[in-house]
Amino acid sequence: MIQPLKESIKITADGDIAWVDFDLPNEKINKLSGAVLMRLKEVVAEIKQSKFKTVIFSSMKNKIFIAGADIQEIKLLKTQADIKAAVEIGQSIMNEVEDLPQVTIASVNGACMGGGCEFILACDYRIASEDPSTKIGLPETQLGIIPGFGGCVRMPRVVGLPTALDIILAGKAYAATKAFKVGLVDRVVHPNLLRQETKKWAQTLTAKRRKVYQPKDFMSKVLDSGLGRGIVFKKARQGVIKATRGQYPAPLKALEVIANTYKMQDRNKALEIEKQGFVLCAVTDISKNLIHVYELTERVKKQTGVPGIKGKDVTHLGLLGAGTMGGGIAFVSADKGIEVRVKDLSIQALGNSLKHARELFSKNLKRKSINTYQLKQKMDLITTTTDYSGFGRLDLVVEAIVEDMEIKKKVIAETAGQMRPDAIIATNTSSLSVSEMSKGHPRPEFFAGMHFFNPVNRMPLVEVIRGDKTSDQTTATVFELAKKMGKMPVVVKDGPGFLVNRLLLPYMAEAAFLLQEGMSGDRIDDLYVKFGMPMGPVALMDEVGLDVCVKVLKIFQKAYSDRMEIPPLFDALAKSERKGKKNGKGFYKYSADGRRLEYDPTILNELGLPMPTNRYSDAECVERGVYGMINEAARALFDDRIVESAHEVDLAMIMGTGFPPFRGGLLRYADSVGMKPIVTALEKYSRERKAKRLIPAPALIKTTTFYK
Repeated sequence: MIQPLKESIKITADGDIAWVDFDLPNEKINKLSGAVLMRLKEVVAEIKQSKFKTVIFSSMKNKIFIAGADIQEIKLLKTQADIKAAVEIGQSIMNEVEDLPQVTIASVNGACMGGGCEFILACDYRIASEDPSTKIGLPETQLGIIPGFGGCVRMPRVVGLPTALDIILAGKAYAATKAFKVGLVDRVVHPNLLRQETKKWAQTLTAKRRKVYQPKDFMSKVLDSGLGRGIVFKKARQGVIKATRGQYPAPLKALEVIANTYKMQDRNKALEIEKQGFVLCAVTDISKNLIHVYELTERVKKQTGVPGIKGKDVTHLGLLGAGTMGGGIAFVSADKGIEVRVKDLSIQALGNSLKHARELFSKNLKRKSINTYQLKQKMDLITTTTDYSGFGRLDLVVEAIVEDMEIKKKVIAETAGQMRPDAIIATNTSSLSVSEMSKGHPRPEFFAGMHFFNPVNRMPLVEVIRGDKTSDQTTATVFELAKKMGKMPVVVKDGPGFLVNRLLLPYMAEAAFLLQEGMSGDRIDDLYVKFGMPMGPVALMDEVGLDVCVKVLKIFQKAYSDRMEIPPLFDALAKSERKGKKNGKGFYKYSADGRRLEYDPTILNELGLPMPTNRYSDAECVERGVYGMINEAARALFDDRIVESAHEVDLAMIMGTGFPPFRGGLLRYADSVGMKPIVTALEKYSRERKAKRLIPAPALIKTTTFYK
């Protein structure tokens, strides 16, 4: 029997009002663990017998109401019986909150997610602060489960069917103003006034209510009708299938549960349907894998990049190079309140960089995540220059100029001379040696790599590259800066391709070998998309740039000549005018605005490729690419220690390449398949296709699992 955690929730009398404050001891956040739920059950029972007229549920944590259920406890639930019992406890306590005789108010400041959101749905009224940290939502589908403490049942009744589906199926969180607009909260106030305004409001409320959504305009009434609901569910299902390709069962199960419980009068029967849906999702490997991915991201939040070392706070950032990459970095920096000074030799380039940043902020404005005043505030943080004026006050400069070692060394030396002695320079190179480049810096301990992925505003990964002389403090500072920008940093040792490109280039090269051996490019891509990749390797080559692929693979071949093979068609590509998406000519055709269209069969003659026979099995086409990445990952991890553990490999591949999260990451997927089958398959392919590159690495043969 789980014992209540007494210190986690406190009751304070304020006349006829009871303040019930969540404050989980020794934690930065509140979460609904089993012990906290048992304490909540005690509190509810005590209040039920009291003479209080109103109950206000609040939080003593800074910018956190309730972050959700305890993920570690969910992870440990193995059997359907265990999961069922845990859900029944949560549902029964939420029912007890809803059934309290007193008027109940949730006073929300900060994150109110998952179980926290389900809790406030059980309250009579909800008030929220307009602090930017206030986010209210149900992210369960992102963990491969569905809301199980009544969220699938109560959310549609509070905000209506279309809004509830928008929140639940995509795992969305709404800011306070959006939550107010859709009726998820009843009032929004300034954070400094939340407590006093909640009390004032409580003194005016005399009656309980069970808020039920009532459509107001004609279209809302149509969509809430029997016929309209059928259309809403059909469209929602189509949207889920398109977004997930049917590989994530939780959103479909949530949709099914909501369809079967919406308008149902029997609460217990509705919650039973929800419970059954939750159990079926929670036992799947997909849910366990998605929880693993969640844990990978949570690890980063607790890390500093170097154990025991705290990085310096960067408030003034410089950028060398005002290309698209520079504009993207300026955007993500200014968006988080960092002052940015962009330098380029060309005034036109600087103008384009500002234009790119403004376009990205304008998209946020259109989505109503910022207002016009905030847009101006953020844009005002970005200034430009054609000289080094202002560089003396910068904490860190990101270099994003042409990929030429000698030019970079020269510019780095020149820039270092204009900065404080303790200021840092970080290169955004994707392929050049950070250690070699650091020779251009008079103080190489203040030099590192900070490799962003394109497009910067959308790709979450940043590789923090340690050169031979990069100091711990510099590494930690770059790591913390990446987190401040809202990115997921991974510390990587210097080496050809660092981590992601080292694994990705052989994967794309294998697709080129498949092309040469008679497989159709669009067929290859279709197979990898079915596997779960966001795009196939042939389309990815177009996206990266065919000329870039040729250039970087040659760098790899030089570094790993014993095993790295270059497909002959790359020689033909180097001589062709085809550069992929950037010039509209690649393996695919492209529209004027850069959208990928159909596969271009004319490339076959141009590159001397045979007519496709598609003679290989689906399994071989996918395994040669994916197992090849696993093979290289074993070398990078165990032989070269490019990163510290399998966790970093999986996080980098998910955040940097879109490796399917539902598979848990490249190396978790390898563990699920097993080393022996992977080694056997690679031996077979290397022998039958005369492919030295696919010979299993000794490190792969020796290991039994990537996750100990």
